[in-house]
Amino acid sequence: MAEKSSFFVHFSFLLLLLSIITTCGEGVRDPVRRSSERRALMDGQDLSRPLKLTFGGPSRNWTDAIPIGNGRLGATIWGGVSSETLNINEDTIWTGVPADYTNPNAPEALAEVRRLVDVRNYAEATSEAVKLSGQPSDVYQLVGDLNLEFDSSHRKYTQNSYRRELDLETAVAKVSYSVGAVDFSREFFASNPDQVIVAKIYASKPGSLSFKVSFDSELHHHSETNPKANQILMRGSCRPKRLPVNLKKSINATNIPYDDHKGLQFASILEVRVSNGGSVSSLGGKKLSVEKADWAVLLLAASSNFDGPFTMPVDSKRDPAKECVNRISSVQKYSYSDLYARHLGDYQKLFNRVSLQLSGSSANKTVQQAASTAERVRSFKTNEDPALVELLFQYGRYLLISSSRPGTQVANLQGIWNRDIQPPWDGAPHLNINLQMNYWHSLPGNIRECQEPLFDYMSALAINGRKTAQMNYGASGWVAHQVSDIWAKTSPDRGEAVWALWPMGGAWLCTHAWEHYTYTMDKEFLKKKGYPLLEGCTSFLLDWLIKGKDGFLQTNPSTSPEHMFTAPNGKPASVSYSSTMDIAIIKEVFADIVTASEILGKTNDTLIGKVIAAQAKLPPTRISKDGSIMEWAEDFEDPEVHHRHVSHLFGLFPGHTITVEKSPELAKAVEASLKKRGEEGPGWSTTWKAALWARLHNSEHAYRMVTHIFDLVDPLNERNYEGGLYSNMFTAHPPFQIDANFGFAAAVAEMLVQSTTKDLHLLPALPADKWPNGIVKGLRARGGVTVSIKWMEGNLVEFGLWSEQIVSTRIVYRGISAAAELLPGKVFTFDKDLRCIRTQKL
Repeated sequence: MAEKSSFFVHFSFLLLLLSIITTCGEGVRDPVRRSSERRALMDGQDLSRPLKLTFGGPSRNWTDAIPIGNGRLGATIWGGVSSETLNINEDTIWTGVPADYTNPNAPEALAEVRRLVDVRNYAEATSEAVKLSGQPSDVYQLVGDLNLEFDSSHRKYTQNSYRRELDLETAVAKVSYSVGAVDFSREFFASNPDQVIVAKIYASKPGSLSFKVSFDSELHHHSETNPKANQILMRGSCRPKRLPVNLKKSINATNIPYDDHKGLQFASILEVRVSNGGSVSSLGGKKLSVEKADWAVLLLAASSNFDGPFTMPVDSKRDPAKECVNRISSVQKYSYSDLYARHLGDYQKLFNRVSLQLSGSSANKTVQQAASTAERVRSFKTNEDPALVELLFQYGRYLLISSSRPGTQVANLQGIWNRDIQPPWDGAPHLNINLQMNYWHSLPGNIRECQEPLFDYMSALAINGRKTAQMNYGASGWVAHQVSDIWAKTSPDRGEAVWALWPMGGAWLCTHAWEHYTYTMDKEFLKKKGYPLLEGCTSFLLDWLIKGKDGFLQTNPSTSPEHMFTAPNGKPASVSYSSTMDIAIIKEVFADIVTASEILGKTNDTLIGKVIAAQAKLPPTRISKDGSIMEWAEDFEDPEVHHRHVSHLFGLFPGHTITVEKSPELAKAVEASLKKRGEEGPGWSTTWKAALWARLHNSEHAYRMVTHIFDLVDPLNERNYEGGLYSNMFTAHPPFQIDANFGFAAAVAEMLVQSTTKDLHLLPALPADKWPNGIVKGLRARGGVTVSIKWMEGNLVEFGLWSEQIVSTRIVYRGISAAAELLPGKVFTFDKDLRCIRTQKL
């Protein structure tokens, strides 16, 4: 029996490894087949669980609605019965126009702020630093709403027949219910290959489907039907100037006039196909009416005349209405089944690369698949359902695939989903944690293509950032601050220095360029994209650093993002010099560019010589009198020890200058800092803390932070919450911010695999008592390695590695290590003792 069991483990694990390889290049895969694979891979233990978000009724709030997207185009689906609403988003629908992101008065203000910092008058320096602030970012908008009105009989639907779900394995949203003896169903997906949103509505009884459909928008717009083509075309325009930051909520923003012609222009088109016997007609030139059909297929396209961050909308040659018409024309040859197959093949090529199956302890084996997702979140505190961890992990991957694809804009503060013309924090990319966290999981989560928009965006920031660096600070290279927008804003935000004065946004982003190389080993990317970005950023940092009185190079002025301290004179302040995060980011960038120069043969460049000289003069990371990491250069009193940001711990994660192995004293101080900060905080803070605990190899605390995210938020009383999940599993600050959805996936990956280009740590923060059995397949590690791991009863059983190039690495598990050399074209399988037990050709 033991021999048969051992054979099954090896055979099933081999199937697992081969499935990784085929998934990376495959098209459509049957979700039923994937479920059967999950069953087989746990030695007969049935861990098969559908990756679905389920809902017990129509949406009452926007955060109940289901998000779909193709990277550029998105929708949130409310799932109403007598009426259905889709909030339509397109990632270039923004207020504003290109702007000047320089301040000619900044140099004088900078000199005064530095003088005040030098004499340790930090409170006055903080007040003076407001003169360095700039203008607010522009604001992410929405195309509008697609509204469907069904006949009055739908109000009599059978409530217990209602179903609504999002299937992560197919990226399809579904709504179904019964009215009498007739079953009605709707399916929705956003196709990346065809760049349209597709919906199919059908009834079980022929001729039973009738509804009206129309567009609406809070922006200036006009819509008209084309009855001959069964189409509605809406044209609209965005505000050329954002609404005031502090506009009172009592004021109806839609009534504030604006120039229709100066802002971005947009269009959306809807085409309706119906079954034989059904009819489509125009109502008042604004709506289409479908009568007595068996089924209807809706095709929606949307576009704007955005032509890059440096082109004025009035100068754009793009015609969004024409683009939409052409897009719809291009899919005329495809049936609904064709469109679905093309969508599924494209989506699953990315999504299927990684799977995660976790088995809880014997006390947690009851999985409430019949319960809605909201009910499962609510009950997590008692049953700690590991299937919900799997679901939220994969949801993070789903959301990035749906909001960031090659050629699109970056995933903003809400991904691409938005229903307001005044979204929280403008829906803008924030560069002091939020935008970076959006992409933390793209590499370990094996969807590196989704990171491409970030580098395109950074290239635009580098252009505007050169002007800002030169004018504002008299520096070379490029700089970006705390908040940006579609126009690649690089100047400081408006308002107080505590958030606005933070010129490290571009530098932090540049670490992502280096990380992309370490995970992919793509030398061409490093040469053409990564290194030029690092080079410009490094030039700025070298000029920004000035010699301090203690002989170290310092940043002055400096803040720790959004966190005040108490100055020695007892006054509140935020501006001083050399905050720990500033120096940690600079150390990271300098180390990255030096290593990159060695790879590209640029070690003799003058810039690299300057960097090496500067590295020796950077101040060390200091430990405060209470044993925690000092957040500022001086051990100031912290009036808010439970502050949401953990910026001073950057060196541990996502940075690499603090490690458990090489700097144990600093790692211990990080642990003290985390305990001092506490466990409460907004969603993104919770997931950052989970990743930090994981990097410390502390599975207990990492898991505790994981559990914190499973708190069901009431959107009508969200001020009573810190962090948590809405019923559609959007993460809450609150309000909704998507960063924690992505940060959660990154943190879970960090608990299972950690790496450098030379080391691979297996299950470094596995909570063995909570997830005693499991399999993860397809995670990526630095060095270009793909990793799959199987564990049982909390112990490693087997793992597989493969790479597309020759890789030498040190494998580490529970304090033991072994060297391994991977060759391209082979899968290497290792046992629990880290011995290679077989290889398999690809």
